[in-house]
Amino acid sequence: MKLLTFRHNNQVGPGFLVGTTVVDANILTPHRYQSVNEVLGLSAEKLERLIEKAISYAETPHTDGLYELSEVTLEAPVPRPGKIVAVGLNYRDHAEEQGKEPPKTPMIFAKFPTAITSPGKPIVLPPNSSQVDFEAELCVVLGRTGRAKTLAEAMEMVAGYTIINDVSARDMQRQDKQYVRAKSCDTFAPCGPWIVLKDEIPDPHTLAISLTLNGELMQQSNTGNLIFSVPFLIHYLSQSMTFEAGDLIATGTPGGVGVFRQPPVFLKSGDVVSITIEGIGTLTNPVQAEEKPAETYS
Repeated sequence: MKLLTFRHNNQVGPGFLVGTTVVDANILTPHRYQSVNEVLGLSAEKLERLIEKAISYAETPHTDGLYELSEVTLEAPVPRPGKIVAVGLNYRDHAEEQGKEPPKTPMIFAKFPTAITSPGKPIVLPPNSSQVDFEAELCVVLGRTGRAKTLAEAMEMVAGYTIINDVSARDMQRQDKQYVRAKSCDTFAPCGPWIVLKDEIPDPHTLAISLTLNGELMQQSNTGNLIFSVPFLIHYLSQSMTFEAGDLIATGTPGGVGVFRQPPVFLKSGDVVSITIEGIGTLTNPVQAEEKPAETYS
């Protein structure tokens, strides 16, 4: 089952995708869900009942709360996550292209939630960067509040998976000697097109992942090349922080990013970036330049 956030007639809310039909989650119950985060936070039993209702509702004649996918606008599936935790250098091929040994422990950094943007919306190039790069990543969506004390508990905290583009301003990275500003510019976390719930992806470590820039293949790998697995990352991070329903973990990018190409390839206005992950779908975003203010700071 796919869980998404959709817009129809200026109304935004959570829904389920049944075939090509979007079922408004709020037509299925007297309770009104304000966001996907609330749906993700349901117990497994309540979520399963809601899914069963969605399937049944889509298969019988109704006039309310049903839309064809082509009739709605997809928003980022979790429009406002509490946390976006990201992992650097987590693919063997990405380490190899830099001539680095795989790290012994995960390299952790954060992206601000305000970096989130939706499928089809532009990645906006800030006026104080000329080296904006792309990074295709499998994104883990958490569905429980708490910490994972064991690896088994870690997988119980997973609600599902989506796609995220960990857009990065490489010149800011060098200037700051850390990642937060470079990774957190507005629109630097395109996410979507939906969340595939984990029952449809029993093993997230067997998925083909690729990225094209203007139709040209730039990144191509498999999540089997992850250095640190999904349950390990959740368990590792749980030693330090509490997760909440709707939090995101960006698991790292494979080789082929622009900065390590010869010559380097950076995003420019008019580009189109598409990321495809097996079993999830495709996330596509155009690129445009932000209007340059009268004064900028590097």
